[in-house]
Amino acid sequence: MTPHRFIGLLFSAPFGPDSGSQSFSDILISRPQGGGEMILRSSRILSVLTLAVVTSATVVTPGANAEISLQAAPIGWASQNGGTSGGGGAPPVTVTSASALSSAISGTGAAVVRVSGTISCSGMLKVGSNKSIIGNSGATIAGCGLTLSASKNVVIQNLSFRGWNDDAINVEKASTNVLVDHNTFTNGYDGAVDIKRASDFITVSWNRVHGHGKSMLLGHSDDNGSQDRGKLRVTYHHNYFDGSGTRHPRVRFANPVHVFNNYYRDNEYGVASTCNAGVLVENNHFDNVDEPTLVGYADSPAGTLVQRGNLFTGSGSPEASGSVAGIPYSYSLESASAVKGSVTAGAGAGKIQP
Repeated sequence: MTPHRFIGLLFSAPFGPDSGSQSFSDILISRPQGGGEMILRSSRILSVLTLAVVTSATVVTPGANAEISLQAAPIGWASQNGGTSGGGGAPPVTVTSASALSSAISGTGAAVVRVSGTISCSGMLKVGSNKSIIGNSGATIAGCGLTLSASKNVVIQNLSFRGWNDDAINVEKASTNVLVDHNTFTNGYDGAVDIKRASDFITVSWNRVHGHGKSMLLGHSDDNGSQDRGKLRVTYHHNYFDGSGTRHPRVRFANPVHVFNNYYRDNEYGVASTCNAGVLVENNHFDNVDEPTLVGYADSPAGTLVQRGNLFTGSGSPEASGSVAGIPYSYSLESASAVKGSVTAGAGAGKIQP
């Protein structure tokens, strides 16, 4: 029998506080390894979701340690608005210094930039449009970060960031179609991945944050609604918030923001919806999290938040309120009980084959 790669179980579900059970379709999609026609097979066994997790990079089997291959098409908001492919098929260029990296990622021409070794730097390196920045095995950016300002179509994968003195990744000024996938963040100054100022169509997936306080900010100010409303649409899935403090994410104005299949461990709080944002939080595992979900935070007014299918272990009571706009894309949803195993095995740098 020809082996097949599991691609997904398509489903749709209403998004609201009284949604009740989800309505899954019964179409299981697979493709023969090595190519060929996709096969649609009927299945009503929802436990199939525990067999494999569809990721923006490829398929990860829970508990597996094998490296997996890069794949261009992301899941979530970065798949919308024409999709996100970064440098596409441009010939790769390998860089080993801050100056070479800065030069290679500048401008708007398509480029695939491979980072090798440890690059030490300070401040922020500006990333232009149509770039794939991919770490070779063990690649590290130490002391600085990457900033996207009005940039479009950018992929950042398989890098370890440590000791940054501003943000590790800053996405702002209406940047669109960005994928931040399979990176590791530790011991920096400000945000690991901060997204603001009307940026849109972004997926943040399979990253690990540890030994760090401020993880992922979405919307930088309560006073920026005129620019941010209708924007800042981001999907966060299969991230490992490993003892990180706050902002997983902290959301202002955006609706809908989609947070699914993430693993939270030993955090002050998980997700905060503020300033009339709308956040769908589903099938995550919150493990020893003081406040898993918040409606309003600090001096910021409340947003709406729908939480469903989540697993709470040794955690506080989640807050939820109101309804959230519908999710426009198809995605596969892993059971919350399987999230810890798949995310701890697959999240972070070094888990994909560069």
